[in-house]
Amino acid sequence: MATTEIGTARTADKAETVDLLIYSDDVDTRRAVMAAVGRRPGKGLPLVRWTESATHAGVVKKVEEGDFALLVLDGETGKVGGMAVSRQLKNEIYNCPPVLILTARPQDAWLAVWADADAVVQAPLDPVALQEAVAALLRARQAR
Repeated sequence: MATTEIGTARTADKAETVDLLIYSDDVDTRRAVMAAVGRRPGKGLPLVRWTESATHAGVVKKVEEGDFALLVLDGETGKVGGMAVSRQLKNEIYNCPPVLILTARPQDAWLAVWADADAVVQAPLDPVALQEAVAALLRARQAR
């Protein structure tokens, strides 16, 4: 598990940041998600700081210890997929952060509903759709 900060403040004031977690056993998927979302997912939103996890145990530990604004979970992760992780976290973590699930097929959307996902993006990953989904979830969180 590693923490990667995307972007840095270039002003004297420290820019506001939000912590997002990406879970996938595929490093290329994690990198693709981080690149698609970019430094700032939308106008008026804070900079993003990513925490990566490749294991189920790592995700659970990080979510229990951290204060994440959003979780991006890969539904195609081996052993314990993102949908099972979402369902577990939504049932076990008080005030669980919003969850965005990456699915392989449109037919998997019903599983994401079962997993209590707040949003779904289907493969192949469209960077615009992914960035818009992340931005919408962060704006909804800010509005609360």
